[in-house]
Amino acid sequence: MSFLSAFAAAVPTKDKDAYVEHIHETAEVFLTHGAVRYVEGWGSDVPPGEITSFPLAVKCAPDETVVLGFVEWPSRTSYDEGMPKVMHDMQEGMKSGAMREPPFDGKRMIFGGFDVLVRL
Repeated sequence: MSFLSAFAAAVPTKDKDAYVEHIHETAEVFLTHGAVRYVEGWGSDVPPGEITSFPLAVKCAPDETVVLGFVEWPSRTSYDEGMPKVMHDMQEGMKSGAMREPPFDGKRMIFGGFDVLVRL
């Protein structure tokens, strides 16, 4: 059964181009370590909420845009094996300068893993 890791974050709107460069680097690392699909979206219709919403969840400021993404893995096992390798490669890449630092506040990112229930 496929497994999804999903995430949302707030990115400074002015840094969209830098973010696109960052996600291309990031996607390559995920795909190298077993992910079969990497998808990200730049918020264009993400309404604020009073009780809950994407902007509230990531504490999105007026000069930021919500991004949403998911990574599809063949299985939970491939995710469990691949994610530590992804994190290691990204940390090492940033230390060495081979990868740029993410242009957003990672402390406000939300993420989780999900078993796929339906895939049409």
